Amino acid sequence: MTGTVLILGANGRFGRAATQAFAQNGWDVRAASRTGEGAHVAGVKGVACDVRNRKAVIEAAKGVDVIVHAINPPYPDWSEFLPIYSANIIAAGLSSGATVMIAGNVYTFGKDAPVVLREDAAPTPSTRKGALRVTMERTFADAAQQGLRTIILRGGDFIEGTPTGNWFENQMVNRVDKGMFTYPGRMDAVHAWAYLPDMGRAMAGLADKRHDLPMFSSFGFEGFSLTGVELKAAVERAAGRSLKLKSMPWGILRLMGLFSPLMREVIEMRYLWNKPHRIDGAPLQAILPDFQPTSLATAMVDALSLSQVSAGKPMISKTRTA
Repeated sequence: MTGTVLILGANGRFGRAATQAFAQNGWDVRAASRTGEGAHVAGVKGVACDVRNRKAVIEAAKGVDVIVHAINPPYPDWSEFLPIYSANIIAAGLSSGATVMIAGNVYTFGKDAPVVLREDAAPTPSTRKGALRVTMERTFADAAQQGLRTIILRGGDFIEGTPTGNWFENQMVNRVDKGMFTYPGRMDAVHAWAYLPDMGRAMAGLADKRHDLPMFSSFGFEGFSLTGVELKAAVERAAGRSLKLKSMPWGILRLMGLFSPLMREVIEMRYLWNKPHRIDGAPLQAILPDFQPTSLATAMVDALSLSQVSAGKPMISKTRTA
């Protein structure tokens, strides 16, 4: 089952992965950004759309079957813009009759959540951003009473094959060429990671099943559940060398937070690097039994090679998978 999909935030991290995945699955893809530029996938149409403008979102969504909500403002602006985005996307979904699909995160699970994060568990946010995400998700759940179908796909921290300055690329493997690997927290604590090409494919797969699902449903995308030790070993295998472990300089980051609202927001989420957690992917596997995830070895080579290219460093051979 295919149709027309509107990707809001198509130039963002998850938006790019979703654009690629839906296009590969044969969908007619409208890649929306403020300027309408940046859709570099064959057959994909760029659409100019400011999600803060309700009329613009409704217009962009005319005739679509699915709306992918992959847009996030900068951390300090969440409280102002998340409610606006939600209201406008809900209005567009109701107007067009489209199913809304949302890229979720683990912020809804706080410091006291169990190790295994299940979608049938009550949210327990312990941060401001977590509470904002819970409110956002409940807004879409409430809209089911008005006839809006919503599907949330929840993933962990992103690993991707496109340089974007995420945690993995910008902080953890940015000095692999110098023989160093940086980790932000406990090396023995399992952490949830989402390889974006796979998460995009999973969302496209769920879109095909949308009419078989409740009006509001959420699924966890397990991706890779890795301790810091396991992730470091995977990076070393992809890089073909041993790496010296460095710790994140949280003290310096806290000092930066005295002047930087963004850094204060980053520090708020530090607990996720020390609290063991993994996402329960069993319900998603039951819905998409034929889904084949990329191996960790292949994902590491893909992500690490491009992160090194973005820094002007030698590319790691993508043929290395051991």
